[in-house]
Amino acid sequence: MGEVHASGLIEAPVHEFLERQSVGTLATVRPDGKARHTLVYYDVTGAVIRISTEAARGKARDVERTGWASLCVMGHEKPWPSCTLEGAARVVREGIGPATAALLGKITGNAPDPAPSDEQLAAAGRVILEIAVERVYGVSYVA
Repeated sequence: MGEVHASGLIEAPVHEFLERQSVGTLATVRPDGKARHTLVYYDVTGAVIRISTEAARGKARDVERTGWASLCVMGHEKPWPSCTLEGAARVVREGIGPATAALLGKITGNAPDPAPSDEQLAAAGRVILEIAVERVYGVSYVA
């Protein structure tokens, strides 16, 4: 094994790869047991992945029901580095302003300052999906 990030689970090169990327494919489990895949922007801190979404979206309902999600991230230049991370997931509705601002910064290049309030985000129907990474696999061409 290589050098491990402070999270204790994600090796440093993988964590650095994740920080350089902006989007990945989120997988959740639909009520009928089939997979739901959604392209999402994400942010990673330690071994926690955060994704902003609307509370009414299928991915949020799936996470509330199953408590699980995975994220596959691929680099956009040859040799197409990639990795998949999975773990316990939850929907967070309080204290989500800073995480939402960080994600908006990734999307637009400018994080709002100050961060939106919980009240503003609730009015917009926004929540944060958090994945506590328990497993990292399929690591390819990540240096």
